[in-house]
Amino acid sequence: MSSRSTGIPACVSSLLLRLRGTGISRPVAGPACVVSALLCLRGTGIPACVVLALIGILFGAAGARLQAADTAPPVECSSCHDQAAKLEKSAHTGLPCDTCHESHEKYPHPAGVPKPVCTTCHEEQGGDYAGSVHGLARKSGNESAPDCGMCHGSAHELLPPKSQAFRTAVPDTCGMCHNEVVEQYRTSVHGQALARGITQAPLCTDCHGEHNIVKHTNQASPVNAAHIRDTCGSCHGDVRLTRKFGMPADRLVSFDASFHGLAAKSGSQTVANCASCHGVHDILPSSDPKSKIYAKNLPKTCGQCHAGAGTRFAISQVHIAEGRTEPAPLRFVREFYLFLIPVTIGLMLLHNGGDWVRKLVRLRFARSLSRRQPEPPAHAEIRMLPFERVQHALLVISFFTLVWTGFALKYSSQEWARPLLFMEGARSLRSVIHRIAAIVFMAVAITHLVSLIASRKLRGHWKEMLPNVNDPREALSNFAYNLGLGDRKPDRSAHSYVEKAEYWAVVWGAVVMVASGLFLWADSLVLKLLPKAWLDVATSVHFYEAVLATLAIVVWHLYSSIFDPDVYPLNTAFLTGSSVKKEEQEHSREPVTPHQAPVAGD
Repeated sequence: MSSRSTGIPACVSSLLLRLRGTGISRPVAGPACVVSALLCLRGTGIPACVVLALIGILFGAAGARLQAADTAPPVECSSCHDQAAKLEKSAHTGLPCDTCHESHEKYPHPAGVPKPVCTTCHEEQGGDYAGSVHGLARKSGNESAPDCGMCHGSAHELLPPKSQAFRTAVPDTCGMCHNEVVEQYRTSVHGQALARGITQAPLCTDCHGEHNIVKHTNQASPVNAAHIRDTCGSCHGDVRLTRKFGMPADRLVSFDASFHGLAAKSGSQTVANCASCHGVHDILPSSDPKSKIYAKNLPKTCGQCHAGAGTRFAISQVHIAEGRTEPAPLRFVREFYLFLIPVTIGLMLLHNGGDWVRKLVRLRFARSLSRRQPEPPAHAEIRMLPFERVQHALLVISFFTLVWTGFALKYSSQEWARPLLFMEGARSLRSVIHRIAAIVFMAVAITHLVSLIASRKLRGHWKEMLPNVNDPREALSNFAYNLGLGDRKPDRSAHSYVEKAEYWAVVWGAVVMVASGLFLWADSLVLKLLPKAWLDVATSVHFYEAVLATLAIVVWHLYSSIFDPDVYPLNTAFLTGSSVKKEEQEHSREPVTPHQAPVAGD
């Protein structure tokens, strides 16, 4: 049939024929063809608008086919290779073949074309793999070591790593080489959770890493002793996960507050961590008789570090956090000290603050004040004998060393604590220094006690430090005066409530700190002979008493030795034996005799 018989010009028919199929890969109708078709309309009965509409439809169809040809897999690949269908369901869906395959458009395919390399696109993952145990094994010649394809599967069928199917298959993948370990994992609380369909349960890759898996002895490994707490804490410290799955929310907090947690935070790699007690791949709930933390198995578990622990008394609660689950004895100790410390230090601040203001007014603003300093007496008052000055020096050095090294464990992230922690690891420098200072402190205390027993003269002098009935009245009247109640300063004894309170506070603090410290030092023996609660109470008492003692020294003793206007800038009694303080002699009810009994800390 000719174009004339159909009423369609020959140029239009030519255009339609050229557009037929529109499956070719180049333009088929250029501007010249369109112009030619429009010129052929002259003298025909077909309206120009109809022809233009027909041409527009044909051009639109051709453009759609050309666009589809650019985005769909090449017809040439899918006609021979069925990977195109598999690719649509994989993580690589949407990638054209030439992304990975070179010279794919040539047929037959040339020989010697290199196989695709995953690191072309996944360079970061490739770098991690190269430094992992798998990559290093393969580099050393072990061809059976896992590579990308062994773990992820074929490039045309690999699953998205975040998909449920991929996560569920991770144990099977790792089990191809680590069969025994995976069997332990499957029976663990984590493996059982995964089997129930909980895809958020920890997998091999969640703990060991993905492409950068290294040995657990490597410092960079997530399962290295230094990082176990953070690895386990990524789930057990997540409030949303603990609420969702009904897990205890205080496990990470209570571990951090324990000695184990504090030592681990300071850098110790020998202290027990989560895996030491709960296991590694075979973690089971505490209700399971096979679990390492089952009540009857705790002596064996704790006995790895503390020989004999739990053999006489059952080991009680391990994870202890403040709140409802806190044992009653610990709650009593905490509440007692949280009341005692603010009240005691607060009263000290009021007493010394008022005394400082009173003396400032007397020394600086009183009109009747004579600026001439009083002449020293003919015989200077002896407050500390040479023997006691040596004791005092050792007491000061050991005390502040104990404070520094003790609080460095509790607050290891602070700058002042870091010099002590640079050698933490297999051996703790901090704990060694702390114990040496404790020995010196105890030696000073024992020496002081022995000297009182052996020397009658010294014992007679120290009897003046015994409390008497006048001390409460003297303390209340002076405290009231310091608060501004009264115009005349009350009398104060040569050895007043100030010195007595400080001395007996040192005695009491030494007894408490030595007793609780020995419990902590002999922790294995305590766990063997006594209930674990005794060790928990000793830990709490040791910390709070240290806080109270440190604050008392700063607020009470340093004021009387340095910041008191009557002795500022320093009371040199601890160096020369003679006090520079003259003000108390004016109000003393008792005459001061030479070689007066020494006052602790004066």
